[in-house]
Amino acid sequence: MNAPSREETVVRRHSGFRAAAVAAVACAALLAGCERPPMESIQRGFRGDGQVQIVNPRLYEAEFAKLQVPPSQPAAEDGEPRASAAFKNVQVLGDLSVAQFTRVMLSMASWVAPDQGCPYCHKAGDDFSADSLYTKVVARRMLQMTRNINGAWKDHVSTTGVTCYTCHRGQPVPSYVWFKDRSSEESGHYAGWRNQQNAPATTVGLASLPLDPFSVFLKDSGEIRVEAPVPLPSDHHATIQHTEWTYGLMMHFSKALGVNCTYCHNTQQFASWQMSSPARTTAWYGIRMVRHLNGDYLVPLAEKLPAERMGPMGDGPKVNCLTCHQGVYKPLYGVSMLKDYPELAAEHEQPAVAPAAEAAPAAEPETSALPARVLFAVGKKQLSTDGAQLIEAVAKQLKEHPDLHVDVSGFADKTGNPAANLELAKQRAFAVRDALKAAGADVGRIVLKKPEFSVGGTSDDARRVDISEAH
Repeated sequence: MNAPSREETVVRRHSGFRAAAVAAVACAALLAGCERPPMESIQRGFRGDGQVQIVNPRLYEAEFAKLQVPPSQPAAEDGEPRASAAFKNVQVLGDLSVAQFTRVMLSMASWVAPDQGCPYCHKAGDDFSADSLYTKVVARRMLQMTRNINGAWKDHVSTTGVTCYTCHRGQPVPSYVWFKDRSSEESGHYAGWRNQQNAPATTVGLASLPLDPFSVFLKDSGEIRVEAPVPLPSDHHATIQHTEWTYGLMMHFSKALGVNCTYCHNTQQFASWQMSSPARTTAWYGIRMVRHLNGDYLVPLAEKLPAERMGPMGDGPKVNCLTCHQGVYKPLYGVSMLKDYPELAAEHEQPAVAPAAEAAPAAEPETSALPARVLFAVGKKQLSTDGAQLIEAVAKQLKEHPDLHVDVSGFADKTGNPAANLELAKQRAFAVRDALKAAGADVGRIVLKKPEFSVGGTSDDARRVDISEAH
């Protein structure tokens, strides 16, 4: 066998170098998504139950170092006169003193529009009472929403609470809002319909899942359930698309909070509440809070917005978990700005002082709001104005009587599709319960009854939810 020539030896060496280089590049690409140790594990439940979070302390420390919570303005004194008496057209925060009101206004400007300042909401040449700019109308409603979150949704935000900065972070529009996805309007046809999925969408973690789980679950009140609550169910109808919507929402939760599934769930039984961590209960309230914010504040506000603030389908911006959390399990890593701004916690209660010369009015006899019957339009699960007023009355009675418990029962008509009617009755009962919770009622004293068919009565009576005192 002849020895290789000098040229052949050089070629072989270069080939070997190229192969080694290709292998190195391949290994680097393969390991690009990995993180170097040491990592840390955090137990979310008892050891051995699969509830553990793996975190990279270096990444957390680096992200926390970037956090720039603005310094708070010096505290202002609470005293007379009130802002509503000193200024014109004060429809929110009028219960504050003039000093407190001014402090909040200056802080809001730095949180939301640091470059524009006060002119972002107040038009030059007008006095500050004028509603010339849509931004002022929006800001007023957002202040009402902030107080509602801090007052009515402590089961989710606890005492940490939120301020305008929680979402805005120095920007007029928060970085993370969502609009209806264009693909949701595509109709089915023989070729080219993606069924709202199979695209690299960050909303669902780049997975092959429906791109818009938010319209179903965070705007509407779709039931988030894949597993049936009992073995061999006869009335559980989770379609493949509904299941994929649910998984898409779970992917959103994971990305929005920077956690994995075991932050809330036990891997032995994902559906079991008994095996879940307390974080799942907090998330349950968070889902209902987001639905309330979208339904009562943001969706109706869209009619006040200019075209450039609307989405591709003509709808206004809405919130999801990422809007506040922005990739961490607690917004702003748990830093509470609310403690420095108690003016945003809830409306200040002013003691009523009766004139000395007048006798106190006689107490009116107490009237009961129960039983209450909430009627719905055909095929709808949204509350009417009359229904919302009934809910407010029942919630007031629940708050005044701590020992009172109520049953919420949805009823359906047998005409049409019985299964669909029962499902609609259940969703209506959920809507009533969520509205009671949003009005300040203790959800632990509200018992949902299994939906049933109406017996007798008119068709209007069949489309109803009854609220009665539990015995």
